[in-house]
Amino acid sequence: MEMEQLKQEIDSIKARNESVEKDKAWETSWTRRIILAGLTYLAIGLYMQAIEIENAWLNAIVPAVGFMLSTLTLPFFKKIWMRFNLRSKSHN
Repeated sequence: MEMEQLKQEIDSIKARNESVEKDKAWETSWTRRIILAGLTYLAIGLYMQAIEIENAWLNAIVPAVGFMLSTLTLPFFKKIWMRFNLRSKSHN
C-alpha cells in the first residue's frame, strides 16, 4: 500500500508542477502583456472620453505604453532583487 501512496503523491507533485509551469508561462507571455496593454488603453480611453479630455484616445496611449515598458523591465529588476535577496538571506 505504501508504494501506491508514494506513486499517487508523485503524480500529484507532477500535476502541481505542470500547473505552476503553465501559470509562469502565462505570466511572462506576450499574449498577456498585449491583452493587458489593450485593456489599459481601452479603460483609460473610455475614462478620458467620459471626462471630456481633448484627444482622449491619443492621450490614452501614454499609460498603455507605460504599462508595456514596466512589464518589459520587470524581469531585469527581478533578477537584481533575487540576487540581493538571496545574498542577504545567506548571511543570516
